[in-house]
Order: sequence, then structure tokens, then C-alpha cells
Amino acid sequence: MTDSVPPAAQPLGQTAYLAAPGFVQQVVDELGDVVAVHDRLVLADGLARPVAWAQNIWREPVSLRIGSVNDGARALRSIQRNWALYSCAHHGRAALIQDKLPYVAAKPLVFPAAPPSAPLGSWTLVERDRIIAAGNCSSPFVNGEPRFVEDRENPPNRAYLKLWEALTVLGQRPAPGEVCLDLGASPGGWTWVLQGLGARVISVDKAPLDPRVSSLPRVESRRQSAWALAPDELGPVDWLFSDMACYPERLLRLVREWMAAGTCSRFVCTIKFQGETDHATAADFAAIPGSQLFHLSCNKHELTWALV
Repeated sequence: MTDSVPPAAQPLGQTAYLAAPGFVQQVVDELGDVVAVHDRLVLADGLARPVAWAQNIWREPVSLRIGSVNDGARALRSIQRNWALYSCAHHGRAALIQDKLPYVAAKPLVFPAAPPSAPLGSWTLVERDRIIAAGNCSSPFVNGEPRFVEDRENPPNRAYLKLWEALTVLGQRPAPGEVCLDLGASPGGWTWVLQGLGARVISVDKAPLDPRVSSLPRVESRRQSAWALAPDELGPVDWLFSDMACYPERLLRLVREWMAAGTCSRFVCTIKFQGETDHATAADFAAIPGSQLFHLSCNKHELTWALV
């Protein structure tokens, strides 16, 4: 093979799913049938499927046989300009190939800025002479991991980053003047985000909010259990948010109660798993018409469910 002609791309007839760190098994469980696993990159036959535990989905990936570093860079450039490396093997050689590709500036976002709009492909070197690459990916961020310019002074904890990421991924957020219900709000990281967007926030928790948050304009703190709050107590609200620690099936019952009451139509909730991953309840959330289920880079053993 010479350096003069880019290697031909061979369609795999598969989709590649990049699992969140530590959650490869969850991706395998969701898919049910896989062809290969390269570190966190899981390949399965057929077109892309919804897989919540995948932070980035590589649609219609191709295989490229290369004879040199220059071959690899030339082959990728022949497909498109912008590429992000997911390094799973042959790390030094992969880095040399990436260095020969056009530089992609992945600047941290200043929330609530929109995510990048330019297409960003993903590639990896699975063998010394074989690349797997996809020009069409589900996330505009490198390996599905957005970075933000953090606020290290004002929020009471780092939970605010989870909501920043969720609202950025969704491409929607509360507008000034809208009413947001924040269940299990203490110490107030999500309330801080919502108030900063200009929304009016009703924060519900038996524990107190951080004084820096409770004293902010448009924040109403209710010291009671979120589970004891009936939908008809408040009247209509525009958004319901929950980052509470609870069993997934209990959260599902709460969501269904609020949906049935008809007092709220937009939800953003963290599904936190206790012990084993409850795939059945996660599937019940995903089956709610119009909803989205995904794993944020800020999530741990949890998923984010949204209906917006």
C-alpha cells in the first residue's frame, strides 16, 4: 500500500456505541447482541438504535486498512475535515495520526451557549493497520463529553453541571418567568441554575437550601417532603425537575402521577440506580411518548430522563 491513494473505506453494516466510562456492560445489556467490544466502543449489527448508556453513537462506521500514519490521516481527511480520536489501542500511533488531521478547537462552553454545529466524526485504531471511523455521530462533543467554563464560587455543589449538560443536550431550557418545580432541591444546585435562567423556582426538600440560593430572587423554598407534595397543591407549573436519590420505580410512579394530573408537561429527572441497573424501569421511562433517555458525562450510575 502506498501513501499516494487514500485507503478505501469498507462499510461495516454495523453501529458503534461508545459507552460511558464504567458502563460497558450496561450498553451490552441494552443491545442484547454485539459483534465486538473495543474497550468502551461496542459494535452491533444494523442501523443505530436508542441506547441510553452510550454517550456517543457512531452511525454507519467504516473500516479503513492503512499502511502508515500518513495513510490513516489521508483516509480520514478524504471522508471529512473534523475528527475526534477515541483512543482504545495503539495509543502512540493513533496520536500521530490525529496530529496530522486538521485541529478541532473544543473550547469549553459558556452556559447557556448552544453546542457546536459543525459535524464531528469519531475514529479509533483497533489494530495497528485498521481504523474504525464514522463521520456521522450522535454527539457534537468529543467522545460525547461536553466541557463548560465552570463557576467555582456561586453554586452550592457541583450538581449544577449535570443540569447545564442536560439542558444543553436537550437544546431547550426554561424561559424567564416560567415556573419550575425542583424536587429534592437541597442544597440548591439545580435551583441555582434555574433561577439564573430567569425562571421562578419552587424548591421542595425537607433539608434547607444553601442560604446563598434561598436568598436569591424568584426562589420559593418549601420545607417538606417532595413525595408528600400533591400536584393540585401548586396548580400548573411549566417544568418539573428532580435529582432526588430514590428507587427508579418510585420516581416513575411520581412522574406518572404528575402527568396524569395534567399540571405539568415538561420534565427533567435523574434516574438513580441502587445496586443493579434496573433496565426494565429505564425501558418504562423510555416508552413514555416523546421522552428522551440518556447518560450524561456528569452522570454516575444513573440516567437522565426528559420530556420536553
